[in-house]
Amino acid sequence: MSEGTFTRVCALSDLPDEGALGVEVGGTPVAVVRSEGELYAISDICSHAEVNLSEGEVEDGTIECWLHGSCFELTSGKPINPPAVKAVPTYAVKIDGDDVLVSLDTTDS
Repeated sequence: MSEGTFTRVCALSDLPDEGALGVEVGGTPVAVVRSEGELYAISDICSHAEVNLSEGEVEDGTIECWLHGSCFELTSGKPINPPAVKAVPTYAVKIDGDDVLVSLDTTDS
C-alpha cells in the first residue's frame, strides 16, 4: 500500500463503538467503520444497489447493506453473500490524535 495523501474526515469520538459514519473525501463517498476496536474505510456505495453502506449494520468485521442484505468484508471489500457479487474499494485509514484520516489510494487487499 502506498503512503498516499490523507484527509481528515472526522474525529475519532464521532464514530460509534461498533458502526459506521458516512463522509466524503474529495467528492467520493466513504464509510468510516469501527468494528471490534479496529478502524476501516470502505466505499460508502453498495456495488449491487448503489445505496449507502454506512446506513447498514456492522458486525464481526463486516458491513451489511440495509437494502438487500449483502455483507462486505471490511478488510477487502469483498461481498460474502448475494445479491452483491462485486467488491467495493477499501481505503487506507489512520488515526492522528483524535483525528481520523483517510487516503483515497485503494489498499492492496
